[in-house]
Amino acid sequence: MGFRSAIGVIFIIHGILKFNPGFAENLPNMGLPAEMQIPIALAELVPGILLIFGVLSRLSASLISIIMLGAIFMIKGASSITGKGGIEFELILLASTLVIMIAGPGRISLSHAIKKLPRCLH
Repeated sequence: MGFRSAIGVIFIIHGILKFNPGFAENLPNMGLPAEMQIPIALAELVPGILLIFGVLSRLSASLISIIMLGAIFMIKGASSITGKGGIEFELILLASTLVIMIAGPGRISLSHAIKKLPRCLH
């Protein structure tokens, strides 16, 4: 639960920060239209919430992985491995989401709890 939740919290915070008008103003500098602000913010916020609760964890981690690949290759540039503006943070988040995709939500999750309910309650 701790690992999955920590990644969820990071994406909730980053998703919330993307609702800032300054983010929309900066999107054209990244080669994206300003109208992408809300979809990008929600694409980080919603999977973050789902990860915390352990619901649709693999799907959420997959979506976040795609976002991280986009951040690495489209925004930061794959060549900026180290130094200011490097991609270390994005790489560790990508690796973390890959672990969640492989391992699943774990025993302390709503998904696991729902599986434990009697058949008539799902």
